[in-house]
Amino acid sequence: MKFETNRNITKKKPYRICFVCLGNICRSPTAEGIFQQKVRECNLDSFFYIDSAGTSAYHLGEKVNATSRKIAESHGVSLLSQARQFNSKDFYEFDLILAMDSSNYADIMKLKSGITNSKVEMMRSFDLDGLNEDVPDPYYGGINGFENVFTILERSSEELLKQLSAYIVNE
Repeated sequence: MKFETNRNITKKKPYRICFVCLGNICRSPTAEGIFQQKVRECNLDSFFYIDSAGTSAYHLGEKVNATSRKIAESHGVSLLSQARQFNSKDFYEFDLILAMDSSNYADIMKLKSGITNSKVEMMRSFDLDGLNEDVPDPYYGGINGFENVFTILERSSEELLKQLSAYIVNE
């Protein structure tokens, strides 16, 4: 998929991205951490604001799942966020909202209802190996499920950054 944003990305107005899953303790904070790491490695920190949220309130204030943290750390990625719930204000705060699966995408779109400020996409619309498929819930695959999710999110994040980099304008 060729992504198009409605504006250039500058240091003065960083591009704001929110990754969203159900509880905000596994997939979306892993995507947040991976994307932050990729941005940092490219020295583009000042061009992006990166966050994550969950469509439910199940885990408000909790740390990222211990297995997600363990897998991420084994790949040199820190997951430091705390769970928060996605809300309608986020459509005004973020340029791009990335849903981890079709169920969360549907929940986000119901909440969006006419608000046009943010673009909402599936995370795997940036995964050339699984275009527009869901990022699976890692709980059902044991440790391999968490590793698989990390791999999917890393691949998707690389393509996302590659495509967004085309819109970075140095002032």
